[in-house]
Amino acid sequence: MYDVKGHLREVTDSLPQGVKLVAVSKFHPEEYIMAAYQEGQRIFGESHEQELARKVPVLPQDIEWHFIGHLQTNKVKYIAPYISMIEAVDSLKLLREIEKQAAKADRVVRVLLELHIAEEATKYGLTLDACRQLLADGEWRSMTHVQICGLMMMASNIDDEAQIAREFQTASDFFDEVKQQYFPADDAFCERSWGMSADYHIAVRHASTMVRIGTTIFGPRIY
Repeated sequence: MYDVKGHLREVTDSLPQGVKLVAVSKFHPEEYIMAAYQEGQRIFGESHEQELARKVPVLPQDIEWHFIGHLQTNKVKYIAPYISMIEAVDSLKLLREIEKQAAKADRVVRVLLELHIAEEATKYGLTLDACRQLLADGEWRSMTHVQICGLMMMASNIDDEAQIAREFQTASDFFDEVKQQYFPADDAFCERSWGMSADYHIAVRHASTMVRIGTTIFGPRIY
């Protein structure tokens, strides 16, 4: 088996105190997740509802599952009963559906608003102005089964570290703006989820509180 435990230790040892690790386990088998779990890892990231549905019942119940991929509104009902955090809310429509399905499941689902900062058309997310508009409109304030806990973004998939750093800094500055304007007294609004296997070292220098790392821990994906 791939040395999940050794690679996980290398990653956790390299993270500053206070930075959470989301171990991205999508397309990796349950035994890899268990190996990481045995090392103390509890937060795992998945992005396919059917794969999650298969894994959740057979793995420890204290795992904190994060949905990290693009989420279609018609899939929300399947994950609302157990998902711990939905990291990629990219529209008011999706936020409304999470509120609706979380209410049916009688629970509160934590979410992050996804920003589109990278200059790549393939990325999902809200532009900074669209995010400002969503928050200014205020409908989220009446949602009692959704808790907005911060922001999430992906940097451009490039080798230019200076540009990656600029994108992370843009997200960090925007977080400060939103925190001050809408969540000044809300301790739950605290997460800055940026940084992946290739760029998390840069991300933590730009105020990231949560990194999403898969390949470095689990190796190449097993489809």
